[in-house]
Amino acid sequence: MCAVPQSRRKSRHPVARGGSTRPTSRDVAQAAGVSQAAVSLVLGDKWRGRVSEKTAQRVREAARDLGYRPNLAARNLRLGRTRTVLLVVPALTTEFFAGVYTGAARVAATHGFGVVLYPSPEGVGPARNPFASAQAALDGVLASSMAADALTAIRGDQLPLVMLDSDPEGSLGAATVNLDITDGTRQVADHLLGLGHRHFLHLAADIPSWTFEVRARALAERLDAVPGTSLRTAPTPMSIEGALAATETAFAAPGPRPTALVCDDDKLAAGAYKALRRQGLRIPEDVSVTGVDDIALAAALDPELTTVRLDAELFGERGMQALLSVLDGRTPDGGDIPVELVVRASTAPPGTL
Repeated sequence: MCAVPQSRRKSRHPVARGGSTRPTSRDVAQAAGVSQAAVSLVLGDKWRGRVSEKTAQRVREAARDLGYRPNLAARNLRLGRTRTVLLVVPALTTEFFAGVYTGAARVAATHGFGVVLYPSPEGVGPARNPFASAQAALDGVLASSMAADALTAIRGDQLPLVMLDSDPEGSLGAATVNLDITDGTRQVADHLLGLGHRHFLHLAADIPSWTFEVRARALAERLDAVPGTSLRTAPTPMSIEGALAATETAFAAPGPRPTALVCDDDKLAAGAYKALRRQGLRIPEDVSVTGVDDIALAAALDPELTTVRLDAELFGERGMQALLSVLDGRTPDGGDIPVELVVRASTAPPGTL
């Protein structure tokens, strides 16, 4: 038997009535053999627990075959929604937050939402309100704790809000989505301790943010549990130049010279590389270096950087899924997103200095 061409198979659904070039939800309902209410539930992604998977699939196929597109303007007016959410991030120049946006926008698009990206022009802290009234223009906000100050400027904390990298106990949001950065820090510490390191320098991002506070606390707690260890902390701006200066200052200080340098970010590790080489120190023979993020820079450094891989796109996806759940009156899924230590050539047992 010959296969029926796709164009002919589509004819099992009726053409929009009255010769209309724009099929209606009634046409979809008739083609799928269901009510218009069922069509609304399925195409509004609110069908779970109300119609069967088989029925939902039939409605989606009918809508696709008819070329049906919902009248979003009319629906939004009826629901009082703009189907637009705001993503607040520290900066657009950060590869990690570009990944967060990609993941968030992908999930939003599948639910008929648009995403407005709102970076703080200074990287952190407050920024000018891009809307006359954020509440009139938006349905909800997804915000990084690193840019939390910007929420006040845009009245974002008065909208349905989900926080990223935020303290669950003191979050402004209806929900929080976090990477398991505590576990990531412990993985770094255990790796370096296992290599035999006992003298550590923490190159700490000088940003008042929960995620960096967690990293500092987790590192200190892990090292405190091992006798004979020492830990110095060198605060630094989130820049290669700042990390370079902070590393040079720390290594010029009296006391045991660190053999392991734990950086809060891959970019900070790049600054540390420059500082160590200026002092004639080798990586990893004299000093082991680790980072966080696993952006492209980590594999471009020489030697390639041992770092904690954070799945930025998954982070954005989970954040947007949580916000859509809040907007729909559902409880978002819980649990931190796992992270992974990627061991490369920048770490080794300590040498003799």
